Amino acid sequence: MSTPSTAVVSAPDAAPRAFSLSDLALVLVVIIWGTNYTVVKEALSSIPPLAFMALRFGLAAVAMAVVLHVREGWKPLPRATLLKLVGLGFVGNTVYQVCFVVGLAHTTAANSGMLASGTPVVTALLGAALGVDRLRRPLAMGLALAVPGMLLIVSARGPELDASTRMGDFLILGASLCWALYTVGIRSLGNELSALRITALTMITGAPGVVLLGLPSIMELKLESIGPGAWLGVVYSALGPLVLAYVVWSRSVQAVGSSRTAIYNSGTPVVAAFTAWLVRGENPTWLQAVGSALVITGVLVSRRR
Repeated sequence: MSTPSTAVVSAPDAAPRAFSLSDLALVLVVIIWGTNYTVVKEALSSIPPLAFMALRFGLAAVAMAVVLHVREGWKPLPRATLLKLVGLGFVGNTVYQVCFVVGLAHTTAANSGMLASGTPVVTALLGAALGVDRLRRPLAMGLALAVPGMLLIVSARGPELDASTRMGDFLILGASLCWALYTVGIRSLGNELSALRITALTMITGAPGVVLLGLPSIMELKLESIGPGAWLGVVYSALGPLVLAYVVWSRSVQAVGSSRTAIYNSGTPVVAAFTAWLVRGENPTWLQAVGSALVITGVLVSRRR
């Protein structure tokens, strides 16, 4: 998800970068996030959205605090850095989580995927505008292939943009903007902090707002009506998409930039469609196959030097 310039530069006769461990790690993130759509939708059938949001995020924040304490310990930070982390925690965690979970509860998975498809583009343009990344020609070409591919995948699942989903649709758009801001904000921190510390501190500072918003809903839960599958969904959604994936994402942003990292997000609908086929019996269509090919091609093109 470089140097501080907004210029678009070309790279004639460029060769693809070797597929690295960072690329494999980002593929893992895409798999985790893609499967998370189905996991969350299943869990929300028995746990109210705000309660689910608070439970998963509270668990993730505690886990991140423990991991940070064991791996790196607690160290004082400059006031300016701490304030920036608090701001990123609020935007990328508090506001994002509310928009994502409540939005997903009030719209369809297909709508969510379609409306989130522009996130890599927003991230790339925002990074270029703020001077934290360059919008190179291979990346622009990759986005031009991957984003239409995402739209083909989710359009085949039947988006329905009407009054019944309007609130959820707007919230998903808000979540996409928050994620773009969070990703570019991580890049602006440079390498002064480890990816683990950034992820942990932004999650810990973002947790109080998320938990407080969901606390009334938690108090009204009827535990006997919640099955083990829903609780497993809470645990998976906390430790996979929030803890593991966030750390890998932050590390990649620091290593290769926000724009190049963000384009991997375009693979999330591919995994989401495949998961829906396996779990929910939604048969893939030829549009989804074409879209998947465009996404994969776009990611490969973006990795050219």
